[in-house]
Amino acid sequence: MKRMNNKLHVYTGNGKGKTTAARGLAVRSAGHGRRVLIAQFLKDGRSGELNAFKMLPSVEVYPMKPVNGFVFAMNEEEKRQTEKEQRAQALALRTYIEQSRPELIVLDELNVALSTGMLDRETADALLETALQCGDTVATGRNAPEWLIQRADYVSEICAEKHPFQTEGLKARAGIEY
Repeated sequence: MKRMNNKLHVYTGNGKGKTTAARGLAVRSAGHGRRVLIAQFLKDGRSGELNAFKMLPSVEVYPMKPVNGFVFAMNEEEKRQTEKEQRAQALALRTYIEQSRPELIVLDELNVALSTGMLDRETADALLETALQCGDTVATGRNAPEWLIQRADYVSEICAEKHPFQTEGLKARAGIEY
């Protein structure tokens, strides 16, 4: 399949702001009347911007099953179950994209799902190919695999220089970090 003029964006790195950058692109795109679809891998669904997006008629948040906790803190059974759920949701999301044809697709934390083994390359590749047939596609998260970086048209690495979590032990705050 030939993709039109759609581009793959990868936002990665250890700094704060990868999801925020993708959300900014979603707002910009919606502001130009484009249909936007956002799907979150490995998140609990409580990010504040999701409530704001419900007010924008051209932005849809795909209902992924929330994940409680971080992969590194899961036991082996929880990891197996999460991997099974993430793969099934990616397959369902691919079908949904084919049907709904959004013009911007944000795959939030796809990079983390790949780097932690919660999603395999074959499934992610198929999802990306389907998404790129419809519109520009964004993959966010730390530790983007090299193959994804090579495939991307845009790659932005967000680097942490200083963060109150490290300097003060400050916990994540509603409205700022999530």
